[in-house]
Amino acid sequence: MSSNRPQVSVVVPVFQEEASVPTVFAHFIRTLSSQRRSFELIAVNDGSRDRTGALLDELAASEPRLRVIHLARNFGQTAALMAGFWAARAPIIVPLDGDGQNPPEEIERLCDMLEEGNYDVVSGWRKDRKDTWLRTHVSRAANWLIGRITGVKLHDYGCTLKAYRANVIRDSRLYGEMHRFIPVFTSMHGARICEVVVRHNPRTAGQSKYGYGRVFKVAVDLILVRMLQKYRTKPMHFFGKITQWSWLAALACLCFAVVQAIYALDPWKAFWGKAPLVAVMFFLLGCFSILLGLVAELAMRAAFEHNAGRYWEESRRVNFGPAGSEWPAHSLPAGEIRAPSFEETMRG
Repeated sequence: MSSNRPQVSVVVPVFQEEASVPTVFAHFIRTLSSQRRSFELIAVNDGSRDRTGALLDELAASEPRLRVIHLARNFGQTAALMAGFWAARAPIIVPLDGDGQNPPEEIERLCDMLEEGNYDVVSGWRKDRKDTWLRTHVSRAANWLIGRITGVKLHDYGCTLKAYRANVIRDSRLYGEMHRFIPVFTSMHGARICEVVVRHNPRTAGQSKYGYGRVFKVAVDLILVRMLQKYRTKPMHFFGKITQWSWLAALACLCFAVVQAIYALDPWKAFWGKAPLVAVMFFLLGCFSILLGLVAELAMRAAFEHNAGRYWEESRRVNFGPAGSEWPAHSLPAGEIRAPSFEETMRG
């Protein structure tokens, strides 16, 4: 393999795409080869059970610029993208869908805009989207809601085709369905974002892996993203607010019970009855919220920070150089520290 770093790393997560791989990846390689920038094409096989992995290996055998990561099982699109981002060597990273709906011809234009120096993220907008009416309109509603809640106004969060400066994306710690919120995470670190209209092709082979059941997952992740936006460095402030209002409610109930006892000339009413019981419930709610915040934070750190955010397992890699050199020395900019592998983390 050449020791020269590519100028663009194109990351493509694939799952059960045996019908698309031969034509789509051949088109990716032809198109990228005709563009000005040198490239590497990183395909992440997300535990496919069909012939997707074998077909990728066959293509990689004759094309050294195609590098393949095989995940041990299906970890989801977010994990597949993260694996590709961490393996990328170029200063610009561009993710693509593996179904061919994102045209690689747009990559050069997105990279040109990025290298003008004004932006850190150039996000694609599928203005003329080639999907079903229902899926398109559900997506539009979700994009409006995400922009409204997070303050990052984009027309198309779900478009995988985006160009990132590697320094704003390589250190991401994403999980769940959070790949669609990458612009939000980059904006939290001061990234400058713009949006451009890109073409969108209809699917010509295979079946879509997206179901409408993802809507609830996205809604839950949106709540988490908003909390991270506002309370990422001070999570106990959120739970502290719950405690504050719960204890104020408890105090109000106790005051009501005391006033009721005074008017009834019965001191026992200050200790027995519904109001004191509700006060105790609010007080316990405040205590539980603090404990819940501590437990949740400890669990999150144990699960994602102890192993540097890596929660997927790779079975093997293709075209990544000699065995044992997962991150060649030339793959990282000077002074950059690579993320440790899962095995290195477990060894301490």
